[in-house]
Amino acid sequence: MKAKTITKALTLALATTVSGMALAEPECTSAPKSSWKDQDMFRQSLEEQGYKIKRFEVTDTNCYEIYGWQKDGKRVEIYYNPVNGKPVKEEIDD
Repeated sequence: MKAKTITKALTLALATTVSGMALAEPECTSAPKSSWKDQDMFRQSLEEQGYKIKRFEVTDTNCYEIYGWQKDGKRVEIYYNPVNGKPVKEEIDD
């Protein structure tokens, strides 16, 4: 009986750890916000590149994050370094 309880507890702990890792946001910069690109101008430049942005936000890990669609209609979630504007992490749904 104790072995089953321990096994269940370990399984739950492992599942929680793995799911937490999957949701981890990247750390984009430690630079002061005064050196970041202007949010409105950055968003506008992405839209000019063909992105349709549903949501644009600043993460707790100092990234600009967008949820939306690429020019070809694929759904996308991208984390950008707000200092240099380069993508740090990108997830595309086919």
